[in-house]
Amino acid sequence: MAGPLSHIRVLDLSRIMAGPWAGQILADLGADVVKVERPGAGDDTRGWGPPFLKDKCRTRYQRRRLLPLGQPRQTLDRRRSCRQPKARRIVRALAARADIVLENFKAGALAKYGLGYEDLGAINPGLIYCSITGFGQTGPRRDAGRLRLYDPGA
Repeated sequence: MAGPLSHIRVLDLSRIMAGPWAGQILADLGADVVKVERPGAGDDTRGWGPPFLKDKCRTRYQRRRLLPLGQPRQTLDRRRSCRQPKARRIVRALAARADIVLENFKAGALAKYGLGYEDLGAINPGLIYCSITGFGQTGPRRDAGRLRLYDPGA
């Protein structure tokens, strides 16, 4: 049975929990989700745990963790990096046919590679560019890279 979003194409450039989870939900609702991941490691969330899974002999823990096993539904060539011109061309071609781009990098990070909202929107004017950030796209903390403990004096 096709889901209610079966007519939607999503290009998922996200990483670290919120973005991949959003991509999973869209896929579960029937969207055609293509996820592009970091070379060699995939989504950063794959290394998180516990719970950890043991190997077939149940003696050692595997590199894979239980938490992200259900998240990626479709993954495009993990050997590509947005730092490589060929990979950027592939992402642009996918964005040209997508309805939605989903990302959760630091504000402006993808724009450095020509993959920001303005760049991909010029290729596909009807594109919905969904950016999930901890600190927003504008404002005094937009460039904050890591979560820090709350400091009332900051």
